Amino acid sequence: MPTLPAVSTIAQTIQLSLAPVFMLAAIGQLLNVLAGRLARVIDRARALELLLERAGDEAHHGRLKWELRLLDRRMSIINAALFMSVLSAVMACLVIALLFVANLGKFHIGTWIALAFILSVSLLILCLAAFMIEVRISLRAIHVRKEILS
Repeated sequence: MPTLPAVSTIAQTIQLSLAPVFMLAAIGQLLNVLAGRLARVIDRARALELLLERAGDEAHHGRLKWELRLLDRRMSIINAALFMSVLSAVMACLVIALLFVANLGKFHIGTWIALAFILSVSLLILCLAAFMIEVRISLRAIHVRKEILS
């Protein structure tokens, strides 16, 4: 007859899984921010598309097309950041599941768990780097143009 795991074993596994759980909470907040930014960029792109159809002079038309290209680039970067953050969250969930499976099944897969955690953190770092790049790009559209200030 199989023996049930001790409460202390389960408590220890829960303690080990706290870091990935906190990381999941942070990734959830980051996903919320990224989704909000993506929604705003899409809304702005739709508004600019309507303005582009009505643009009269060539200078205004060129400015709108420049900003639309910038928004398209931002959408691609945010989409990549979202993809990496979701993959990071999946890997963190995998780490938590593997911790329990390894502890309860007495499997020696610590190396695989560590690799999954390293991959999760690496994906999170790449997501944050993409987020930083997207923010820097967004500042290009917000700066007051020099011809207006002169």
